[in-house]
Amino acid sequence: MSDNRGVVYMGPGKVEVREIESPRMVDPSGRAIGHGVILKVVTTNICGSDQHMVRGRTTAPVGLVLGHEITGEVIEVGRDVETLQVGDLVSVPFNVACGRCITCKEQHTGVCLNVNPARAGGAYGYVDMGGWIGGQSEYVMVPYADFNLLKFPDRDRALAKIRDLTCLSDILPTGYHGAVMAGVKPGSTVYIAGAGPVGLAAAASARLLGAAVVIVGDMNADRLAHARAVGFETVNLSLDATLGEQIAALLGTPEVDCAVDCVGFEARGHGAGSHEEAPATVLNSLMEITKVAGGIGIPGLYVTDDPGAVDAAAKKGSLSIRFGLGWAKSHSFHTGQTPVMKYNRSLMQAILWDRLPIADIVNVEVISLDQAPEGYRAFDGGAPKKFVIDPHNTLKSA
Repeated sequence: MSDNRGVVYMGPGKVEVREIESPRMVDPSGRAIGHGVILKVVTTNICGSDQHMVRGRTTAPVGLVLGHEITGEVIEVGRDVETLQVGDLVSVPFNVACGRCITCKEQHTGVCLNVNPARAGGAYGYVDMGGWIGGQSEYVMVPYADFNLLKFPDRDRALAKIRDLTCLSDILPTGYHGAVMAGVKPGSTVYIAGAGPVGLAAAASARLLGAAVVIVGDMNADRLAHARAVGFETVNLSLDATLGEQIAALLGTPEVDCAVDCVGFEARGHGAGSHEEAPATVLNSLMEITKVAGGIGIPGLYVTDDPGAVDAAAKKGSLSIRFGLGWAKSHSFHTGQTPVMKYNRSLMQAILWDRLPIADIVNVEVISLDQAPEGYRAFDGGAPKKFVIDPHNTLKSA
């Protein structure tokens, strides 16, 4: 294998492409393993949750190799791997999961009990997620490969749709999970908070699940314009009209059947001129506009430690949520990391059979590894795009 390069977190607001260690068949403690494979990375995406670390809003250490959205080609197989071989093209769920513990066996792979000594759940290239090396790089090691990896059934067909299939590692299953947990069904009216890639993936998922109306809310005019261009209704949260008033203008009622939070803890207040951070504002607004006995899916990230929070309580993940309102309206809430493996095979089929043009919906733009720092800056600035890194320059940047 040649030398390896990757995207490295260098402190708040800064990432660099650097030489990094080539992957080895060892776990984060240095123990040799036989259940892993080494991948030549075909695509690896910049995620909104990466931005939380890069902004300095987590306890991520300097030197962390970033990247948990990975699609790759198997180039080396561990001695214990049985179902994969060199040359296979695979999607990597962002969850690192052992397949052996009780939560994995119950399909809760986002909270595997054996891949992180600090807490339940592991992920590649992410703070407090077990120390697994990230995949915004040329090569990466994936453990428990037989269990974790989704093999594409036809290599040529997969490569032809790689811009769509690259979304299977995280944002598409995450958006779908949010919609499912919110209770979207045929005929539902749905509100999606956030017009970023996960929000648009949730909107696309709601449409796939049969929603009658999907409304996407954001403050970013460019993102809202793109959401309208791909067929969704929108509300502009920078206006003085309340969210309920804007929904009523569309539906004739200020409430929806269900809602999905695709923003998370770095939310900002609504209204003209409002730029103050208000980490509980999305959750509170969703309780206001979701009908009684409705569901709220929460794939948006909330952290236990936020050094850049607006107050001491928020620094420990304690937010001023109007939980009494949700209780009074008999809402159901579902939070946590998405168990990607629960959905990725079915969503792959939807992509391969032209039911889900997710690359167009989230506006995929392919960039080189060397362009990754600029991709981070553009995405952080609100660009209405999903930046996909092509480390080996094997895709055409269409």
